[in-house]
Amino acid sequence: MELTNKDFKSSQSVRWCPGCGDHAVINTLQKAMAEIGVAPHNIAVVSGIGCSSRLPYYLSAYGFHSIHGRGAAIASGVKTANPNLTVWQATGDGDCLAIGGNHFIHSVRRNVNMNVLLFNNRIYGLTKGQYSPTSPRGFVSKTSPDGTVEKAFSPAELLLGAGGTFYARALDVDTETSKAAMIAGHNHVGTAVIEFLVNCVIFNHGTHADISSKEARAEKTIVLEHGKPMIFGANRDKGLVLDGWNLKAVTIGENGVKESDILVHNAKTKDYTLHLKLAQMEQPELPVAMGVIRAVEEESYEIEVEKQIAEIQRKSKVKNFDELIGTLEQWEI
Repeated sequence: MELTNKDFKSSQSVRWCPGCGDHAVINTLQKAMAEIGVAPHNIAVVSGIGCSSRLPYYLSAYGFHSIHGRGAAIASGVKTANPNLTVWQATGDGDCLAIGGNHFIHSVRRNVNMNVLLFNNRIYGLTKGQYSPTSPRGFVSKTSPDGTVEKAFSPAELLLGAGGTFYARALDVDTETSKAAMIAGHNHVGTAVIEFLVNCVIFNHGTHADISSKEARAEKTIVLEHGKPMIFGANRDKGLVLDGWNLKAVTIGENGVKESDILVHNAKTKDYTLHLKLAQMEQPELPVAMGVIRAVEEESYEIEVEKQIAEIQRKSKVKNFDELIGTLEQWEI
């Protein structure tokens, strides 16, 4: 049976604020799920606490609204207990990277086969405007009235440091790149983390405004595709090259630069040195990287667990519960 996005819409009213970037992400997710073709009854969506963590209510699939920061642990358990389920985790920059940081890095380290949708609006929205782990240094909020003195977390750096195998990034307003990243994440075997740069219209409006408009996206971001040259710009005349150990943006046709000089993206190399450099790019010197930055094949946790259990069962002389009881010390009264 062919699925449509309507098959993944629940009967619940979506209660995010009008204009919130989360609306675009869930609408794109429903379209991506229809294209992927996994039936709703074979999908489980797990979340923690926060605005983005209300997502399971708005999807027609199995859902688990868990507790603050523990979505990764519960999603890992769901996938390990039933590897046949397609598991998605919805989380925010606070839920995932603050109280849930330890669970996040270990689910990434284990490479559990699930898809993590990380909504990053650089603020605690549900609890009304406190700075989060991704708020930039100097950010003024209710809990930092004179500006936070903390250095912001980079989700990509955290993931790569934990041995992550898949990382993608997309803007909430760029539904085409978002959908492609979701589908690629689903097709990846292992923990696929997709960071969405979303807008919070109430407490942090315009946090990604410098790169989110259509005109800015063309000049200030680059959508990476495996096996293709790293070219960007409204006229497709800019690209990335290596300047020593660093990345450099150049204009094709100037100073003898040819298209053949532009770096070709390799998302599948296990060495994450260049992936990290791409994820760290910032304006104004370099474009902000979007799309699939890393997609490396490695063993996934639940598959290895199943293999181990099968091997132990094969070697064991005990084949059922009655035989197990017979091996234990017993007393007759």
